[in-house]
Amino acid sequence: MVIAIDGPAGAGKSTVAKAVAQSLGFKHLDTGGMYRIVALAAVRSGLGPVEAAGSIRIDAGPPLLMDGEDPGDAIRTPEVTAMASKVAGDVAVRELLVRRQQEILAEGDWVAEGRDICQVVAPDAEVRVWLTADETERAKRRANQTGESVEEVLVAQRLRDTADEGHGRSTLEAPEGALVVDTTGLSPDEVVAEIRALANRLRD
Repeated sequence: MVIAIDGPAGAGKSTVAKAVAQSLGFKHLDTGGMYRIVALAAVRSGLGPVEAAGSIRIDAGPPLLMDGEDPGDAIRTPEVTAMASKVAGDVAVRELLVRRQQEILAEGDWVAEGRDICQVVAPDAEVRVWLTADETERAKRRANQTGESVEEVLVAQRLRDTADEGHGRSTLEAPEGALVVDTTGLSPDEVVAEIRALANRLRD
């Protein structure tokens, strides 16, 4: 079974996906992390996105591995985050990583999260979830993680959402047929319970 979790920045995709995977005994695939790994390779090597993507091996893990090693927080730095948006805007890189993601998801039970999951990577996933939340709530959550001000995060969040949407993808609206979960005011446990219940119903 594949559970695909999509949604805008700060909606809680990573937190929820990891928890759902753990509760069901599934593996977790962070597709956004794969773009960040390519971005890290580009930053370190000075290569363009496509060349950087072709110069490394990404293993699904979890955790994601770059040439057999866990890059850890190196993929979360501001420099890599900025480069990741450029990487995601490269059609050739997206095609390469989407193929790799589909290969990974073809076997076993997975919870996959990230942009394009529900529509492009796993449109036939048994469970397709769109997580969303009020933009201020999303900014508050990210600020709590990074230590930045809510105002700073809100500006960056809007820029990121606009940039991602500008790549020709529908990243701000729920795909048809997906379960829409507004996480505003909900605890992660409540969101996880709703997704887990849906998955269990489909497995029974």
